[in-house]
Amino acid sequence: MRRVLLIKLTSLGDLIHALPALSDAKSARPELEFDWVIDENFQEIATWHPAVKGVITTNHRKWREALAHPSTLGSISRLVAEIRAAEYDLVIDGQGNFKTALLSMFTRGPRAGFDRHSVREWIAHLAYQRRFAASKSAHAIDRLRRLFASALDYPIPASPPDFRIQKERFVEPKVDLPKEYLVFVHNASWKTKLWPETHWAELLRKSVQAGFKVLLPWGNDAEEARAKRLAVHSGVQVLPKLTLSEMGYVLERARACVCMDTGLSHLVAALNVPSITLYGSTDSGLIGASGSSQVHLRSDLPCSPCRKKTCRYTRGDNPCLQQITPDRVYTELLRQVGPRHGPEVRQLQASPESASARRLS
Repeated sequence: MRRVLLIKLTSLGDLIHALPALSDAKSARPELEFDWVIDENFQEIATWHPAVKGVITTNHRKWREALAHPSTLGSISRLVAEIRAAEYDLVIDGQGNFKTALLSMFTRGPRAGFDRHSVREWIAHLAYQRRFAASKSAHAIDRLRRLFASALDYPIPASPPDFRIQKERFVEPKVDLPKEYLVFVHNASWKTKLWPETHWAELLRKSVQAGFKVLLPWGNDAEEARAKRLAVHSGVQVLPKLTLSEMGYVLERARACVCMDTGLSHLVAALNVPSITLYGSTDSGLIGASGSSQVHLRSDLPCSPCRKKTCRYTRGDNPCLQQITPDRVYTELLRQVGPRHGPEVRQLQASPESASARRLS
């Protein structure tokens, strides 16, 4: 066996989760070469891993529009032709939903994926000729490592996840960066993943008063507007819109980060940058940012994690994330940045950690 096709389209965090499985496979079977079918918006991630030789992009988010306008069906036919251009020794669907399972059926090679008890969408398992179990109660990274090991026939490594990101693939952005800085990732795709804006404002005030420079990234108009509202202090800088490879360059050089449960938090963790990630509606045990120097702050409310995109109790700020105070986050942030700020930090480092913070190694 030599050529393997991986189908995993989105999203940013899920794609980062796949990197340790690729590392395992390459270590166990050095002769393997992977092609990766991936969403065009995230194709840079595939190029970061040394096991990936070819990248096939899809704009599947536009397929619904294409089906309504037959003249735009060219992108679908192009994709089908591209994935059928080569014959593979194995095709692995690492996503496990109807869309990716359907794509796998156009490939030339035996198809592998999660079994009916493990797959994300039940119908998807019918497309696979080889089906493997991976508990849904396990972390997403562990599920993918188990799938790859089973499908490619090697022992599941006991070692920590190895993301093996080629940092030289990152691109230096055309922006003046401070010599030393923090990055606050204030955005998230769900409303129930957002920390109250007033909490961000207070954390920024504390951080700037302590002498930190803070960078605020964004990815859409609403996030840019929030970043600009928060950037009221001279030590806060709103970044321009960056590519993923430019964002990787910025994050890798950060002294520490504070993140919501969003894709960039997983990239931060994979780069081994000290970080604090806040969890309310989502389960850090299943999809939490995994890596060394990571702290997870979680809500203590009994309804958390609800895994819902809207809160059943309020239309305003999420009670679960509102409960995580700026003081609590700032205390953990000082622990993460080390002794740079003198006695205050050293005293915090010597004290017991908060019971609600889980430090990952």
